[in-house]
Parts: sequence; structure tokens; C-alpha cells
Amino acid sequence: MESGKVGAKAHSTIELPAPVAGPSAGLDVALARRRTIRDISTRPLPLQLLSNLLWAAFGVNRKVGPFGGLGRTAASASNSQEIDIYVAMQEGVFLHDASRGALERVAVGDWRASALTVGQRGVAATAHAQLIYVVDLQRLTHTGGFDEPGLHDPDVQKSYYFVDTGMIAQNVHLFAAANGLAAWFHNCDRAGLARVLGLDADKRVLFAQSVGFPTKEEPS
Repeated sequence: MESGKVGAKAHSTIELPAPVAGPSAGLDVALARRRTIRDISTRPLPLQLLSNLLWAAFGVNRKVGPFGGLGRTAASASNSQEIDIYVAMQEGVFLHDASRGALERVAVGDWRASALTVGQRGVAATAHAQLIYVVDLQRLTHTGGFDEPGLHDPDVQKSYYFVDTGMIAQNVHLFAAANGLAAWFHNCDRAGLARVLGLDADKRVLFAQSVGFPTKEEPS
């Protein structure tokens, strides 16, 4: 596929297999192994492993959570669930639909390099998956939870969505550590990605996270 058409749409969906428990390490072992690994191979992640990763990041873990909404694996302000995860892979960029367990393509072409800044593109640019974190401010200002004044204050909003993104990213780091994967949380080409994803004014690209198999085995 060509990557020259910014934000080109394609009606394609990847149905993710339901997440399953695997032979991953326990939490204490994952915490001991947690580290940033920038040397990531191009080896693709099996679809089941990608599904498990996205579920761990910000998946649905109960049908009824705070304020009657879905419960997720990471907390959010008033359960607003304002963070979206886009997944950039060689064949395109996909929006993770946690409630359906699917990836919906929003752009064709290989945009993984845009998930890094110009100075970083020689490192992990071809990792199998680049997770792109996007905030939807409308979900904060129109929350289904407790409508506190801070949800309408730009400075307070910023503190909320940065913390919420950090909790998701740490879930990814711990999943990676438990399953022998490499993960790296970093800045990205925010303006370029906003164009690729066709975001409106209420949505902002925040950070990205490279995930894949390490190029060399990490010491246990």
C-alpha cells in the first residue's frame, strides 16, 4: 500500500481474538523485568498476542464499572475513558475498539515512522506496532460520570489525560515485560499524526509507544 495519501480511508476491520491468559510471568516478576527497550525487531506479533496486549493496555475487564459504564483495565477521570489507542502497523493505522474487540482501519500505508520524532526515526521505526495515544476532550466535558468542574478546566483536563495515558502505558510496559516483548514510551510527530488520523479539534495526539519483539534476548 502507498503511504502518500494522508488520511486515506479504507473500510477494513481486523477482528481480534478474545484475549486469553497465557504463560506470562507474575506481577512481581514483570515489575522486576520492566524496562525501556529501544532495539525492537520487525518480527510481527501474532494476532492473539496483539489482542492480549491491547486488552491489557485499556481493554474491557467488566461490563459494569464506575457510574454504570464499562470497566476498563486502566482508570480514567470520572470513567470518561477519554484516551483512544491507534495502532500503526505496516499495512495502515487502526483504531482499537475495545468494546468490540476489533481494529478499524483509519489510514492506509505505513505511518510508523510518524509515531516517532525526526531525531528518533532511526530507532524502533520498524517495530511491528506503534501505539498512538489520542485524547478526546469531548468525553471529559460530556462525561457519563461525576461532572466535576475540573473536567471543564483546560489545565485540570491536561493533568487528567496525561495521568490516564501514563497508566495505560505502564500496563503496556508490564505486559511487555511479562511476555518477553520490548516497549518504549516516547514523543511523536503530533501534528503529522493528527493529519494522518483526520482528527477534529477536540482530539489531540499525546504520545506513542513502540512495541514488538526485542532484537536480542534480554537477560532474565
